Amino acid sequence: MATGTATPILARAGTALERGRGAEAAQLLAPLLRSSALNRDDEIAVRTALAEACLLQDDLTQAASALGRPPGAIREPIGDARLSALWRLHGRLTFARGEQSRAIALQSRALKHAELAHDSRAIGLAHYELALCYKQVGDSGIVRDHLTEAASALHAAGDRRHLALVHSLSAVLLAQTGRYDEATTALRQGERLAMAIQADDVLAGIVHNQANVALMRHRYDQALALAERSVGLHETLGSGHGLAVALATLGQIFVQLGDLERAEKILTRTLEVRSPVQFQETTGAVFDTLAQIHLMRGSYERAGEYLRQASEAYGAYGAQTMRWYEWSLRVLGVKLAIRRGAFGQAVEMAEELVATAGVPPAEAIQAELAACEALVAADRVAEAEERLSLCESRLDARTAPASWGEFLRIRGAVHERSSRPTDAHHDFAQSANVFELLGERYHAAVSSLALGRLAARAGNRASAERYLEQARSVFGALGAERDLQEVDAAQAVLAESPAVQPDLSPADHDEAVIRRLVDAAILPDLLARETATAIVESIEADAVVVFTGTPGSDVRVVASAGCDNDVARALARAALQGNREYRDGLLLSEPLGRDYDGPRMCTIVAARRMTDAATRRLRMFAAVARQGFELCGARERPRLPVEQINERPLAPLLPGFICASAAMNRVVEQIQRLQGNDLTVLITGESGTGKDLVARAIHVGSTRRAAMFLPYNCTTTTRELADSQLFGHRRGSFTGAITDQPGLIRSAAGGTLFLDEIGDLPLDVQPKLLRFMEQSEIMPVGETRPQAVDVRILTATNADLEQRVAEGKFREDLYYRLSVIRIHVPPLRDRREEIPHLSTFFLREACDRLGKPDVQLAPATLDLFARYWWPGNVRQLRNEIQRAVAMSAPGGAVLPDHLSPDLAAPPVSPGEGGTSVATLPSSPGNLSAAIEHVERDMIVTTLGRTRGNISETARILGLTRRGLYLKMRRLRLELAMADTE
Repeated sequence: MATGTATPILARAGTALERGRGAEAAQLLAPLLRSSALNRDDEIAVRTALAEACLLQDDLTQAASALGRPPGAIREPIGDARLSALWRLHGRLTFARGEQSRAIALQSRALKHAELAHDSRAIGLAHYELALCYKQVGDSGIVRDHLTEAASALHAAGDRRHLALVHSLSAVLLAQTGRYDEATTALRQGERLAMAIQADDVLAGIVHNQANVALMRHRYDQALALAERSVGLHETLGSGHGLAVALATLGQIFVQLGDLERAEKILTRTLEVRSPVQFQETTGAVFDTLAQIHLMRGSYERAGEYLRQASEAYGAYGAQTMRWYEWSLRVLGVKLAIRRGAFGQAVEMAEELVATAGVPPAEAIQAELAACEALVAADRVAEAEERLSLCESRLDARTAPASWGEFLRIRGAVHERSSRPTDAHHDFAQSANVFELLGERYHAAVSSLALGRLAARAGNRASAERYLEQARSVFGALGAERDLQEVDAAQAVLAESPAVQPDLSPADHDEAVIRRLVDAAILPDLLARETATAIVESIEADAVVVFTGTPGSDVRVVASAGCDNDVARALARAALQGNREYRDGLLLSEPLGRDYDGPRMCTIVAARRMTDAATRRLRMFAAVARQGFELCGARERPRLPVEQINERPLAPLLPGFICASAAMNRVVEQIQRLQGNDLTVLITGESGTGKDLVARAIHVGSTRRAAMFLPYNCTTTTRELADSQLFGHRRGSFTGAITDQPGLIRSAAGGTLFLDEIGDLPLDVQPKLLRFMEQSEIMPVGETRPQAVDVRILTATNADLEQRVAEGKFREDLYYRLSVIRIHVPPLRDRREEIPHLSTFFLREACDRLGKPDVQLAPATLDLFARYWWPGNVRQLRNEIQRAVAMSAPGGAVLPDHLSPDLAAPPVSPGEGGTSVATLPSSPGNLSAAIEHVERDMIVTTLGRTRGNISETARILGLTRRGLYLKMRRLRLELAMADTE
């Protein structure tokens, strides 16, 4: 088939792919691929388009078949744009199979070829795929960087489909950091783009993310509608993976709504969906949710079994790349231990989780709260109270309201055990209000049960029966058998307790009520709910309504107590119209400030006129609530932007770590982005550039800073010694093993192990290192069982690891695992502005060490330093200065004569047709660097002679125009003159 015929079919297939119609595109492309008349370029275009179509249908086998061999195995020349597409799609296949590390390496190659081709769309696609990979790895800073680049490139290319996907992924990141309004805006932008091109698959994913944002905001009715819409779209599309993810979210929403039976049915259906695309992740989430369901129901054995299955599913997916799954499971494990009565074990598990490096703050708080709950249950109340005070200082109720509700319930239990029933009542009541506000029926019922127990022990029958009946109603609907038994026990206590008057409700405890309102002033909706509840309990009122509105407009009921929604709305309307009575009751209103849609009011209805004392108390509570609402409004008002001053501290990050160039600023930015995670980092750069200092800086900025930083050079030992030194051995495991040795990995437990010159690690030892990095387990020599060790791995090399992989000297799978995050340290010649700063630092260091004060660097020496090309980089500069100071007299100056002969020889200008012997490395180990230096000088010199004419420069040097461009890019050369062609 001729190229002229292929072009329109490719165009039609491209339109189908833009709309997400993979089956339609495959039908167009499959016959085209079988044609023998396609030229090589069109064949690759057809293969990549067909692979895209197969991936849209979750058909990994057919996608792999369409792509064929990896680009690295193709011998004939292929254009950079086509190479970029091939590498990107091979990366997508690898990612779909759960191999994130390898996928990152492949997508990086795709990006490199896209940039060489100057193809905006290919650049945007590669950045988007890298963002997806790093999201799975867990580095949000790098994800944001790639998304920013992707959005810019895709906007320039006019690719609305992938721009919508970028908006959707950006929204996920925003929502995870609590920026829900910005996330909603981004999702709306993505929704408009998807609808404009009729891309229903993209729309289904965006609607699913909208459901997740609503779920995070505890807007469960809205989340339910969106999740059901997403499920419907995925069912129409026939996407197995997308449908499974949407169903898993729908099941989680029903759990929050308290419909456990329906949730379990949906989750069971999710497990029946078949898709090869990252399904272990979804399966793990489903088992996680099923464990939560059975924990609520009191089926502890089944909950434990589902936890085990979730752990296995996540482990199959790659536990080391998605640590947040581990945190979720471990927190759930602590709660299960509490339910089983293993309080000591629960505390130990929680403490171990909190002490683990890299634990997210939200999960750390949950574990701390669970530990406090276990301590209260074990009657270790003083310890629980102390730990709760620490939790309170770290807990923000605005961003974690559910954790705040849990905190209040546990603090109430501490007050109850400490004989402070009034404080306990207020905490339990506010906890119930928090969970009711969030729509979390089960947890609200748990707090109601606590209130009922408290009232039952006090003999307050009316309150106890009301609270216990509320709890029984919810637990019965959920099938929570163990909790129903707790309700029965509380009612048995109530039956045996004598009736006590007055009511437990602290009507005359004004200070406690005020404290309760002050505690609620963190969330305006919670404060409104607490105001209504506290006034009903404290004053002889039948109902209280907090609402906003103006005369002539509709009202918005914010909260009510003692009446249903219809009656609350009628009371609010009557108050707005100025009525003093409602049916058989009297109305009294108090202002509570203003909200965004008008004045805020509190109206009460009572069967008889209130006493003067009750009226004064009402006005006092209203004044406290008014101040609380003002405080909430001040928190929610947008702050004026503060001008950021982007300056570096003058003191180095570490001794010898100087940052005074744009190149090193980029390195520092990468180090700072890594502070919040525990990822493996590969540091590359020439010998002597300071890779060890970068590794130390990463360690110092990490959560492991207080633990050990242990460096190890992989070039120093044989295979046998490397195995023993890294992984340890038992006594008698080999000749000469006269004692047990823990090995470096176990010695660095809790800290960081820095493997320098990783490219020289013996090939036979590499599989054991790979296993440790994937499973966090080692098998010491002579041991029969693996041992778990928590260590972060940093690596460095000056070798070309890709070349070593090609030569069979380095394992490909280990290479991919190591290169998830790369930091390249530039050579000293590319950051010459740092030479004076480094020289000064090393001069002071040498003077102190050698006892020669006041030695100075002569201007001629500094000038020579600035012109020299430093093949040995920073290490060579340091050694030169130490040598020169040793040769100088105290109080003297370091002259060029004090320097080594290579440095002191006069350099020859490249324009004079030669390259100075002084500027070439004397060591044979620096041959590649010398060749690079010569190439750089020849290109710069020839460009100067041709006045920047690329074609003429390429002709003189015996290169093609493209070959010259590639060399200039590799050497990081910028054009001094514009191309005159």
